[in-house]
Amino acid sequence: QVALVESGGGLVQPGGSLRLSCVGSGRGFSTYYMGWFRQAPGKEREFVGYVSWSGDFTAYADSVKGRFTISRDNAKNMVYLQMNSLKPEDTAVYYCYRGNWPSYDSWGQGTQVTVSS
Repeated sequence: QVALVESGGGLVQPGGSLRLSCVGSGRGFSTYYMGWFRQAPGKEREFVGYVSWSGDFTAYADSVKGRFTISRDNAKNMVYLQMNSLKPEDTAVYYCYRGNWPSYDSWGQGTQVTVSS
């Protein structure tokens, strides 16, 4: 069993930046793809992006491509989501997950990101 805990959310103005972190417990962290999804009130879950187990490969949703960057530090069991040029439509609860979208097997409790002036 793995536990994932996100942090780093908050209130930011449009055009601002935030860095989300996710720490995983349990063994084998470095053998899994890790990713992020988000969910806004009244909307479906939305894939954000993922990073390969080595960190060499990433992929992103078109809505965040060029603005968001996912990275990982396997020595610390951490995965990060750097969000730049934030827009109001990025407002959501952000979750990290383990595995392959959409059939991931673990996810965290989420962290709220609010983009507003």
